[in-house]
Amino acid sequence: MSISSADPAPVHEASGRVWLITGASSGFGRAIAEAALAAGDTVVAAARRPSALDDLVAAHPGRAVAVRLDVTDIAAITDVVAEVVLWYGRIDVLVNNAGRGIIGAVEETTDQELRDVMELHLFGPAALTRAVLPHMRRQGSGAVVQMSSMGGRLSFPGVSAYSAGKFALEGLSEALAAEVARFGIRVLIVEPGAFRTGFAGGDALYRSGALPAYDHVVGPFRDALPASDGKQPGDPAKAAAAILGALDAEQPPLRLPLGNDAADAIAKHLDDGRAEFQKWEPVSRGTDIDG
Repeated sequence: MSISSADPAPVHEASGRVWLITGASSGFGRAIAEAALAAGDTVVAAARRPSALDDLVAAHPGRAVAVRLDVTDIAAITDVVAEVVLWYGRIDVLVNNAGRGIIGAVEETTDQELRDVMELHLFGPAALTRAVLPHMRRQGSGAVVQMSSMGGRLSFPGVSAYSAGKFALEGLSEALAAEVARFGIRVLIVEPGAFRTGFAGGDALYRSGALPAYDHVVGPFRDALPASDGKQPGDPAKAAAAILGALDAEQPPLRLPLGNDAADAIAKHLDDGRAEFQKWEPVSRGTDIDG
């Protein structure tokens, strides 16, 4: 891979591709980091608590580096990307994985809670993407992996704020894919269902203040999601393998649903959407100016 003179000569020799993965201390981020390292690549694993990655770094000396990064800190994003390019001369794959869950009806969700979700799920990934694109364009290659969700394709009661962030990320990424294809840069939107990542438990799941009026529709989900922690059907290691396989495909998909639950829900959503469109198509087509 060629390195433009606009980028400095690398300080370290990289093995294989150079990955920058956010939210790498656990869940999908950790699984993707492990899969990339197993493939012989170099991983810069970013997390708010890089000490959680000490074992990964120790197991792969010279090929795994942990860095501190809160993706809502835009200045820190610029610094981390600059450091990676200084160290290795390039970034081949960016994985925007950092995120968290939030449960709450629209009326239960405050402006600040919604803004916090958008900072984490949209503005942070957008800033990271903007920061790596000049280097990928100069390389003439690269990939941006956006970890979305089946909740980025469809939504249901109790996940309005979460889906808002993921829907926005998918809209940005669909346009991005068309914008950067001519530079040899690929975009992959990953849409997992329920996987054993810790997403549903502990501090990773935020709950808006409950209103009794929504107990019947949001209440069951508010209880069921935390109860599912550790029992989800999806295997993060298999998800990571699927992502690496898609990146290496001759014709990779733009969107990659993962898990039977995601595949079933998205297939039904597509069918229902087409049926609704066809029912109302005459109305849609009857609104142009006559003549």
